[in-house]
Amino acid sequence: MEASKLLKEKRFWFASVLIAWAAGLQGHMMWMQRQDSFKQKFGDLNQSKDADGDLNADV
Repeated sequence: MEASKLLKEKRFWFASVLIAWAAGLQGHMMWMQRQDSFKQKFGDLNQSKDADGDLNADV
């Protein structure tokens, strides 16, 4: 009885969606941070420059 009453409440669904959104946002931010640390460690492969300052097209 309690579970069916809980599933009918809008506050429950709002809280569930809010928690899922926050978890997704946190996962996305962690992924972005991992991408940034990779670029700092290895450089941006698409924008790497050679000694002359020209863009390197050997990717």
